[in-house]
Amino acid sequence: MSDYDQQKIQNESVRYPQKPSPLPSSNDPRKYPSSPRRSPAKTLCTFLLILVILAGLVVLILWLVYRPHKPNFSLVGAAIYDLNVTSPPYMSTTMQFTALARNPNRRVRLDYDQFSAIVYYKGQAITPPVVLPPLFQKTKSTVILSPLIRGASVPVSVEVANGLLIDEVYGVVGLRLVLMGKMRYKAGFVKTKHYEVYVKCDMLVGYKKGFMGQVPLLGSPDCQLDL
Repeated sequence: MSDYDQQKIQNESVRYPQKPSPLPSSNDPRKYPSSPRRSPAKTLCTFLLILVILAGLVVLILWLVYRPHKPNFSLVGAAIYDLNVTSPPYMSTTMQFTALARNPNRRVRLDYDQFSAIVYYKGQAITPPVVLPPLFQKTKSTVILSPLIRGASVPVSVEVANGLLIDEVYGVVGLRLVLMGKMRYKAGFVKTKHYEVYVKCDMLVGYKKGFMGQVPLLGSPDCQLDL
């Protein structure tokens, strides 16, 4: 390029200067790029997830602190005032049992509701269920239950009627006391849901026909709890 052409380009640049590019205004989106907006549904889901995690942590902490244990039941006494078979096979029964309910928890109370007791012989009920009053058991405590269970003209099978007559001759009768109802744990203001409780106590008692009163428990009666 000749000196003349260079001089011409410089002169034109002076005569017609280039306009500077305009600065972006405050309303120009190029100056402040907008951040992506979060949808309300996603925000709500995040909040609920955090709430569920916090609730789970609270439940875990409470369980680690209190650790509720199942109650313990034991049978310590039995009395028979009436145990007769009439025909066609009906059974009349009046019995009283003494059971101990122990709460092994240091910080948790036990609330029993809709509790009832019934007696079985050879797998068949020989008394109607007897409703027991509600029980509120304090921590580390033992409560005595002494239900009086009566049944008049309860229909039974021939096998049950004959089996009882034979056992009375030998002087040993096998019975089962069943306690059933609902229970829940309570620690302070926290209450759990109701759990179904089923307690069965199998025993052998020394009994002969015509005897009335306290009967000996042969061996160690076994009480099992299903919760």
